[in-house]
Amino acid sequence: MNKNLQIAIQASLEAGKVIMQVYDTAFDVEIKEDKSPLTEADKKANDIINSFLIKTEFPIISEENKQTDYAIRKNWQTCWVVDPVDGTKEFIKRNGEFTVNIALVKDGKPELGVIYVPVTKTIYFADVTTKEGFKAELKSHDTSLEEVIQLATVLQPKGPDSNPVEVVGSRSHMSEETLKFIETIKKEGKEVEVVSKGSSLKFCLIAEGKADVYPRFAPTMEWDTAAGQAICNAVGVQVISQETNESLLYNKENLLNSYFLVRK
Repeated sequence: MNKNLQIAIQASLEAGKVIMQVYDTAFDVEIKEDKSPLTEADKKANDIINSFLIKTEFPIISEENKQTDYAIRKNWQTCWVVDPVDGTKEFIKRNGEFTVNIALVKDGKPELGVIYVPVTKTIYFADVTTKEGFKAELKSHDTSLEEVIQLATVLQPKGPDSNPVEVVGSRSHMSEETLKFIETIKKEGKEVEVVSKGSSLKFCLIAEGKADVYPRFAPTMEWDTAAGQAICNAVGVQVISQETNESLLYNKENLLNSYFLVRK
């Protein structure tokens, strides 16, 4: 296994452990300048992940780090893209649907990705260069790397001709664009079922064959999607920008993503 992927897996498990320590207490919630929530879990997980990744030669873009100016970043051929707690709103609601996201990006494209779900101790990890993606159900955040590999099963997305078509989205707050997208599927004579999940777990649903397509017609940042895209790309699922009709790219001058579509 790629050495950097090993480091990312270990970092995610350690981050998951400290996140759950906060999750099980009465924690405070701050509101950041961009109006998004922040908890002690975000800060502690970020510190732990940084402590692992800083040992590598690559710089880090993390939601909770001070962002490096693009004049410097544009010279980064390879970098980490991290969201210590993706789905802080889900964390605050205590519904379990939040994740640790760690990706390694080279020349704007995700190469490695790890998504860890601390509440269920489920880990997804993938290497795009070897076209391998895996999922493992763990018993402990302290699981060794060797045991993670032993427990891992291969991710297998669905084929292209499903009916009904399972669309990842919100059952209660569907955007106008998403509703139009669903209508285009129905016009092809297919039924549609909506599958709902929080955070980057939406990518995992597609990668493991529990849904067909994930239309995202709302704002996201690079750290929300990099790990999920790596996992999807490794198993032959595309993450296509609706602006360029090409794969989403990373370490851009503006770290905001365009709207995108995830499908085989």
